Amino acid sequence: MHKYKLSISYDGTDFHGWQSQPDHRTVQDQLETAITKLLGHRPHMVGSGRTDAGVHALGQVAHFQTSLKLLPEVVLKVFRFNLPDDVVVWDCVEVPLSFHAIKDAVSKRYRYVIQDGDIRNPFTRNHCTRVRTVLDIELMRKALKAILGTHDFRCFETNWPNRTSSVRTIIDVAVERVNNLVHIEVEADGFLYNMVRAIAGTLIRIGRKFWPVNAMEEIVISMDRNKAGPTAPATGLFLLYVKYPEQNLETVSQSLI
Repeated sequence: MHKYKLSISYDGTDFHGWQSQPDHRTVQDQLETAITKLLGHRPHMVGSGRTDAGVHALGQVAHFQTSLKLLPEVVLKVFRFNLPDDVVVWDCVEVPLSFHAIKDAVSKRYRYVIQDGDIRNPFTRNHCTRVRTVLDIELMRKALKAILGTHDFRCFETNWPNRTSSVRTIIDVAVERVNNLVHIEVEADGFLYNMVRAIAGTLIRIGRKFWPVNAMEEIVISMDRNKAGPTAPATGLFLLYVKYPEQNLETVSQSLI
């Protein structure tokens, strides 16, 4: 048997998320269908995470297994010709059979994009959330410090509990203004269901000065989802990259193009 690791980007606008679902267009289905003719069978594509409907990815990672020995460049060519325009496989490598796209991930980094202010940009409407108020990113930066480190993040999880534990470690956070867009980035060893979108919804309230900076810390301590902000829309969320042990950081950075 042989196993192949794929690096994938997609625009989630017209997808009903990553995971295969009856009567819905999903990223997993598109990938499995695209490679079936080459393999002679439909493989099971295992993604590093199940992005929801409307969520985008610059550096999603997946693996599939087959009895065939394939040249990575041939696999890339097959995907190039058989995938629709809103999804692309930009890297393929053969990996040991022990590799697992989910279990071997060290961390993931997400970006949430917000367009703030009065002027609406029709060209970014499917790739950001619009907030009419100009956000105070300095307040948002201060608030984000409260979530660094290891905490029980059930306050940001939809329909808790979904996992055996809601404890996660946030490695890095950032808020930056890029032209008329605000980027919120969170990197962690794992994420709960809707965790980043709930963090974004909370930060938006702080950035609009509806809530004080210390609200973020109080919400984490409370472990109460009802005290946190709303789940921000899926359109603004991007999976930037997934890190694996001993991975070349230059390879990771390619996903940010």
